[in-house]
Amino acid sequence: MKKINIILLGLMLVVSACSTDLDQSPSNIASPESLTDFDGVLNAAYNYQTGSATPIAVMGDFRADNTQFDESPHNSFATFNGDVSTMEGNFFQPFYAALYKSILSTNIVIENSSNARHIGEAKFLRGLAYFKLVKVFGDVTLNLSSAPSTEDTSILKRQPVADVYGQIISDLTDAKSALDNSGLSSGRASAIAAQGLLGKVYMQMGDFMNAESNLAAVVNGAGAAGLGLEPNFADIFGSGTDLNTEVIFATQISGSIAISDYSGTTFPLWSNGGDTKSDEDPITADLVNAFDAAGDTTRKNATIDLSGPSRIAVKFGSAGAEQDFIELRLADVILLYAEALNENGNSSSAITQLNKIRSRANLANVTATAKATVRTAIANERRLELALEGHRWFDLVRTGAVNAEMGMTIDSNYHLFPIPTSEIFASNGVITQNPGY
Repeated sequence: MKKINIILLGLMLVVSACSTDLDQSPSNIASPESLTDFDGVLNAAYNYQTGSATPIAVMGDFRADNTQFDESPHNSFATFNGDVSTMEGNFFQPFYAALYKSILSTNIVIENSSNARHIGEAKFLRGLAYFKLVKVFGDVTLNLSSAPSTEDTSILKRQPVADVYGQIISDLTDAKSALDNSGLSSGRASAIAAQGLLGKVYMQMGDFMNAESNLAAVVNGAGAAGLGLEPNFADIFGSGTDLNTEVIFATQISGSIAISDYSGTTFPLWSNGGDTKSDEDPITADLVNAFDAAGDTTRKNATIDLSGPSRIAVKFGSAGAEQDFIELRLADVILLYAEALNENGNSSSAITQLNKIRSRANLANVTATAKATVRTAIANERRLELALEGHRWFDLVRTGAVNAEMGMTIDSNYHLFPIPTSEIFASNGVITQNPGY
């Protein structure tokens, strides 16, 4: 049951044909300043996030060593040169456009609403949107206005990663203070989701001290918030499992609402053989071997199916276009917390956290405490626990493990993805392309 009511009027207020995805205020529709009820605009911000789910899931796993395309030109994801830019219309432009539309909606709420909870939710969603954008593209346009100038194109200039992260941290910190945890049961932003995402952001930045404190607060406060690891790994996913006790925040999907490029998203289809571009063996032999090397039959059987002629995913069951996209779940946070503890010199406590996840997977406890050994164990665990959820590539990049895990030397230019050329052209070159593309 979808708890967030998508109000189409809210979308009408922020969508129009435009020169860039920042210019979306048609003159014949009410201005943000004239609104008194921002529920619709806030719900629009939530819904626009759905357009990012399929692209980031594909980027996170098909760019890495978990899944693969078998049809040209999609198999350029594995070539690590400029060829992947031919996928702009499939992934990068819909992703970019959806998130900037979500950001514009949040800006309207933040600037004009007097409802503190609305503003807190909007700041959470803006922080989430910019976190996805900066991981995928690096430097990006930083728009904090509900009505960006259509004449001053300098506002479109891409801002340094450090500045974008600074804004993300500010937004999530504000959201954490403004919200409580009542939103968990309805799929809305919550204080614990903001703190968990903040910890994940610090991990992406390599700031392990700030990451540890925020992640510890989530792990230690999970029970009081009604969160916990699902006893059965397979119960986290699939039809009828949305908003289970492990999910801290998910972008809710409804196949009946198609108002952005990937609303009613198809991200499960790309890995389960339901799309012709990856229909033969979307799951790599490398991922199968990783499960086997770990002796992990519990998660292997709940993740992939080898019974037919192809290696396909079964992780998301038959939910299809109704499968919510999990942005953050407790197991992810626990493993990040273990990683932060280990990097901060507390390997003993790190393996205590790691073994919580291994225990559910019916695996033996890790007992080694050497920092490098624990680091490897956590990285391996994240791959198996979070396979096909859009994390793998971004984990490899942030930990500096791309070359080792991919088995080749990859130019760091291709750790990022190409800025949509449509945005570059629409900005008259103010928005620039990433090197290598």
